Amino acid sequence: MCQPVGAAVDDKVRTASTSEAMPVGLPVWRCNTAASGDGAGTETSEERFRGLLEAAPDAMVIVDDAGRIRLVNAQTEMLFGYRREELLGQPVELLIPGRFHAQHAQHREAYAATRQVRPMGAGLELNGLRKDGTEFPVEISLSPLETTDGLLVSAAVRDVSDRKAAEERFRGLLEAAPDAMVIVDDAGRIRLVNAQTEMLFGYRREELLGQPVELLIPGRFHAQHAQHREAYAATRQVRPMGAGLELNGLRKDGTEFPVEISLSPLETTDGLLVSAAVRDVSDRKAAEQHINQLAALVESSQDAILAKTLDGHITYWNTAAQRLYGYSPEEAIGRHVAMLALPEHAHDITTLLERLARGEKIEHFETLRVTRSGQMLDVDVTLWPTRCADGTVEGACAIVRDISDRKRAEAELQALYEQQRHIALTLQRSLMGTPPAIEGLATSSRYLPATQGAGVGGDWFDLIPLGAGHVGILIGDVMGRGLDAAAVMGQLRAAAHALAKTGMEPRQLMQALDAIVTDLDLPDQLVTCCYVVLAPDTGEVTLCSAGHLPALLADPAGGVRALEAPISAPLGVGGILHQQCRTAVPPGATLVLYTDGLIETPGSDIEYRIAELTETLGTAFATAAGLEAVADRVLAALLPDADGHDDDVTLLLARLPAAPLATATTYLSALASAVGEGRCFLSKTLSTWDCAHLADDARLLVSEVLTNALQHAQGPLGLHLRRTATELTVEISDRSPHLPQPRLAAPDDESGRGLLLVDALADSWGVRPTDDGKTTWFTLQARIAEHGDTDRCYK
Repeated sequence: MCQPVGAAVDDKVRTASTSEAMPVGLPVWRCNTAASGDGAGTETSEERFRGLLEAAPDAMVIVDDAGRIRLVNAQTEMLFGYRREELLGQPVELLIPGRFHAQHAQHREAYAATRQVRPMGAGLELNGLRKDGTEFPVEISLSPLETTDGLLVSAAVRDVSDRKAAEERFRGLLEAAPDAMVIVDDAGRIRLVNAQTEMLFGYRREELLGQPVELLIPGRFHAQHAQHREAYAATRQVRPMGAGLELNGLRKDGTEFPVEISLSPLETTDGLLVSAAVRDVSDRKAAEQHINQLAALVESSQDAILAKTLDGHITYWNTAAQRLYGYSPEEAIGRHVAMLALPEHAHDITTLLERLARGEKIEHFETLRVTRSGQMLDVDVTLWPTRCADGTVEGACAIVRDISDRKRAEAELQALYEQQRHIALTLQRSLMGTPPAIEGLATSSRYLPATQGAGVGGDWFDLIPLGAGHVGILIGDVMGRGLDAAAVMGQLRAAAHALAKTGMEPRQLMQALDAIVTDLDLPDQLVTCCYVVLAPDTGEVTLCSAGHLPALLADPAGGVRALEAPISAPLGVGGILHQQCRTAVPPGATLVLYTDGLIETPGSDIEYRIAELTETLGTAFATAAGLEAVADRVLAALLPDADGHDDDVTLLLARLPAAPLATATTYLSALASAVGEGRCFLSKTLSTWDCAHLADDARLLVSEVLTNALQHAQGPLGLHLRRTATELTVEISDRSPHLPQPRLAAPDDESGRGLLLVDALADSWGVRPTDDGKTTWFTLQARIAEHGDTDRCYK
């Protein structure tokens, strides 16, 4: 009879997290070789054995030492899908996937040699094969059965598909965790980790499993960590992440980093396991440190810093705000920011809050605020919106700086600046002078000081009557601003005016000014100048330019053009031969002169700006009434921002007079007879012009000038007569460059009285150099006839 000689029942219950199942052992049966002779008893024992086999919760397969199935129970049929008769006598490999058949035979032989009970779930990954060909994971416990027929092996087979699925889900959850997960047993050894752990600590998974958890902790904490583990094993409470402990992790490369750890106990049949979720908080710690530093800066700031809600209630108030306004944080926080504004400025608060709510940043807003004591403060406020995590504006911060002292200083400086500017402009205007009004020459001028700095610049212009209807026009620009430029301008204007009065040619005047500027030794300072001489009776303009902008001419018939003239280097360069040119212009044309302040702007091309000025002048002359209106339109078009130009601006318009009523010219040989011929030509001409009453004075003066020319000059001689509505002009030219000099004659001198007579009888007279000699001229003004009517010569 076969009877159980021992039984091993494993009651340990393993949790799903340990990936193990409940093992079941079978009794080891020994068959009694001595026949009892009691067949009924044997049958009863076999029935009990079969009953136990059928009652087993697992599939039971009895295999002989040849590997053939001797006995199965109903659970086996259900698990593998075979009927019992299909299994009995078949090799046990029928229930095993084909890829394991060869090695399974070796395992059977090895087991036959050892004949040890192997409990369920003994660390092997096993698979069963159903009749339909599907595979499924199993756990198997083996028990040897020694019988008179040889060794039988009892195999209890359990389908662990559900448990394996649960284990896979657990592992999936573990791998999907955002933190590093470390499962540690009660001995402190690592049983399980996820991929985040590998990434965080730099170890491969196999390097961690089975190692003490202190591998991941800096060495200086090892001793106390063991105590912490033991204490935790005693309490077994869940500890949430960031429970006030300052913890550090240790990477494989030896670097440390701050961590937070949450602990959860896992009760299993193998004992206590502890699940540790480890999070690297390096970035957060750095951010916290940065925030703490910012908070310290805010508190130590010398500027008042406050925060408020979008409806204006104060939520933060630093020490500087308390010093500035006099309210403590307890008094200010929760109150409306309008308490800091004057009642008449309350609308400013509302407007600022509306702008902040739109996400707008407001920088350097200057306003008035009031302190707790009622003191008024000038403040500079910068505000910016604060946003919540989704980007919505939830409040605002403000930095407030007291600028009362600065405002007082600015007011004082402004007053001083205005005073100095007034003095400088007064000095400049006195140096610049006031150009005289010249009969017959209509002019309009504009001068605008620079709006930056003292406003003093080096621009100047001058109108110089040269006599005999000739007019000199000067315009210049000393580059730069300030009193230095104005002083240089004053010197050059005075010198140029005096030189022009001598009647010298424009190129000669420019050479003289060039020498003056060179002698002044002005480092890094350029001077441009343009000198124009108008001769209305001949319809000529003589021009010389030293680096100045081109002069423009507005034709009375329409159109504006630049006067063709050579432009040489600015004054002071030295070694430059300045040139002049003569251009015929129609009577009534307007000459336009200007300085660079009118057309030069940052980023613009000067040629483009000159073209813009030319176009503007053309439109203005065609539509405006008078030179004053033209000047206003030019400034409005080229200087739209009258308060924004950083250089002084000069504009001069000069309209040439109409042609003389009549002219007459003759040329005389340098002989004694020339005096009589000249008087005769003069008398006939005046008679023709109905001006015979001027003949006596005119003949006497012509005789004196011609006689002087015959004695001291060279021929031929030219006699030119010109009359206008108010004046008779007589010009006598010769080929001598020597200018006559009036002198007082002694009582016995036979000469020396001619120029004195000219000075006494003529209304004006003078001498001007020419390219081939000189011209002496005098004028006689209109007189009232004895009968009270205006002289017919001027009707």
